[in-house]
Amino acid sequence: MMRRWFYALVFTGLMVSVARAQQGAATANDNQLYCSGIVTTDPVPTDTYVISGANSYFRVTFSDHKLVFINKGSSQGVKAGDQFQVIRPVSGDELKYEWFKDQDKLLKAMGTTYEDKARLRVVNVQQNVSTAEVVSSCSYVQRGDLVLPFTSRPAPQLKSAEGFDIFAPASGKAKAMIVTTRYFGDLGAEGRIAYVNLGSAQGVKVGDYFRVFRYQGNTLEAEYQTPHIAYQVFGFGTTPRPYAGAELPRDILGEGVVLRVSKNAATVLITLSKAAMFPGDYVELE
Repeated sequence: MMRRWFYALVFTGLMVSVARAQQGAATANDNQLYCSGIVTTDPVPTDTYVISGANSYFRVTFSDHKLVFINKGSSQGVKAGDQFQVIRPVSGDELKYEWFKDQDKLLKAMGTTYEDKARLRVVNVQQNVSTAEVVSSCSYVQRGDLVLPFTSRPAPQLKSAEGFDIFAPASGKAKAMIVTTRYFGDLGAEGRIAYVNLGSAQGVKVGDYFRVFRYQGNTLEAEYQTPHIAYQVFGFGTTPRPYAGAELPRDILGEGVVLRVSKNAATVLITLSKAAMFPGDYVELE
């Protein structure tokens, strides 16, 4: 009986060790990798696109397991089994509302935002058109969406949250901002995608980690923060002198890993969020 208990304990310990090892070696999953989008100044081919799809007389969008038609066939080298990715350029927040001063200006400098929409697999080829199945989708596919050859993306290893330092000093490395988030949202949190204005031209690589932080009393006209609140609030006291945000301890909000990089921008998966993050919050390379 004691021997059985001993072996049970050993087995349990091994399983816990394996689980911890697997957790420590976790990587970004396919949905995070292939639905993350990118902001880039690089030219993107526009000669291949979605025409429509099966049942197009009533269907206007196409998602998982639906059939779509693309404007390339055997004459252009397409073969059954070929895989493609569908992307769509988007111009920005339709509400045209800036979350911090010069947000639109920074985003334009980063390039054009392209959303990942789906992955396709060709199931039938004709001379100048092919039929492809939507094997996985991030969102719906529609007429005119751009189609590119599918390329695998490296899956960076994710760090454990253990040991995260909310009092981390400035790294002294390149610093930038969360300019916007996926779908131009106003909130960044664990598991979400953010776009920052640092890229390969500044030495950023896939797998790099950014620390996200906020200065006390930010004065950059950010919607989420009242200027000068770090040292004065009407009716609740003030200090003998004003303090700049850089003079005070920073709020360390979390961190994220770089999934994709262009010349002037990086796509970042938020892996740890101690507090809500907003466009206008700062990031620095760890």
